[in-house]
Amino acid sequence: MKSLGRHLIAEFYDCDRERLDEVDAIEFHMKQAAYEAGATIVDTSFHRFLPYGVSGVVVISESHLTIHTWPEYGYAAVDLFTCGEHVDPWKAFSYLKKYFNSQRAHVVEHLRGIYDEIGIPENSPHKPFVGDFEKFVRAL
Repeated sequence: MKSLGRHLIAEFYDCDRERLDEVDAIEFHMKQAAYEAGATIVDTSFHRFLPYGVSGVVVISESHLTIHTWPEYGYAAVDLFTCGEHVDPWKAFSYLKKYFNSQRAHVVEHLRGIYDEIGIPENSPHKPFVGDFEKFVRAL
């Protein structure tokens, strides 16, 4: 079944509690997970809460990777939403599971924008250009 994107919703349990509270390291490894997946990073924003916990997002051309951590419980909630056929969110999932030393995880994959449900022909490109291309280029 062809779709515009894949969205992994992951639960990481029994993680390294110290790693779940290191905002700079989490940002680095979330960016590395994006690279592992084959994504193109656009921007990032991360915040450390007091007394503990981190939330952050890596905005990618192909959508986003997000995280929220609860170090006190050894738990992290992670969303890995990628679009296009060349990006693999499962590579990002595996990378992060290993980095956080998650002893168990639960993940669900949702297909986003299923072609049949939107009415997109199966052989359509992911981002078809609609409009006057020369006008678009001149506007740049």
